[in-house]
Amino acid sequence: MPHPVEQAENRAGISVLEATAKTYYEFFVSEWWPDGLELPVTDIDYVPFEAEHGDDLLRLSRQVGWPHTGEDLSLITGLSEGIVALSEGKVAGTAFITRFGPAHCACNLIIVDETMRGRGLGRGLMNAIMTLAGACEKRLVATQDGLPLYRKFGFRETGRILQQQGLAAETASESAARWVDNPQLNNLVALDHAACGAPRAELIASLMKTGRVAALENGSRIEGFAILRPFGRGDLIGPVVASGTESAKALIDFILAQYTGRFVRIDCPETCGLATWLESRGLMPAGGGITMSTAPQIGRSRTEAQTFALANQALG
Repeated sequence: MPHPVEQAENRAGISVLEATAKTYYEFFVSEWWPDGLELPVTDIDYVPFEAEHGDDLLRLSRQVGWPHTGEDLSLITGLSEGIVALSEGKVAGTAFITRFGPAHCACNLIIVDETMRGRGLGRGLMNAIMTLAGACEKRLVATQDGLPLYRKFGFRETGRILQQQGLAAETASESAARWVDNPQLNNLVALDHAACGAPRAELIASLMKTGRVAALENGSRIEGFAILRPFGRGDLIGPVVASGTESAKALIDFILAQYTGRFVRIDCPETCGLATWLESRGLMPAGGGITMSTAPQIGRSRTEAQTFALANQALG
């Protein structure tokens, strides 16, 4: 049996070797794989999303801390095409595209199970949906952690989204907006198209079924609108489409005045400049994301209509 002193020396020598090996490993990873070393897996099947995968999608969304209910996810998946990564028959990741006409789509619900991360599934899912989407412009809202992966697939940053939420404060709004029970779908779609640069008739129609439309009108013509619908912990305002900041505030104030004390969320482009004003209405900063596109200039409108709030971060 080795003398205790020899045992201590041996342990010390092993510790030095382990530390040296770790240093070399970290050096080579940082030099050759600056975005992190992925250990690929070969037992992954990529298959189309089916209704039977819905419970696993909800599980994964809760795992990453998203507030979506099953109904929220069903609205997205019902408008979208999805890919599921299966490992030994179990759902290990998801990714979707939502088409807006032939030239645009949103990439969303890109999630990898926390037990399978760092093994190439994110790259595999992105490969699958990029192939599925084809040559159209692709848009998404990214987290900071997702930026390196999306950049590798040709996405470039175009702005920031500010998520704000809370209990709606009491306001003394004298807004000219009103609820419109049966708005002309074509009118709303045209305004939304002018603002975001993509035709989203199916999305707007779906939101109208589950929510209420507030509008600013000029005679019989709608000049701005906002949709309120149930989402996550409460209600969500979006999209908000208007000709200017004051019109957008009028639409939002009209809704908040009737929802005092209720939990409301809104996701606004940072460039809209509504953040401080929304705080005065009780909607506090709660994160956000980074907007990205593979073709940032395609389809951008030159009209006065602007998007002041997204339908949600998944759909834009």
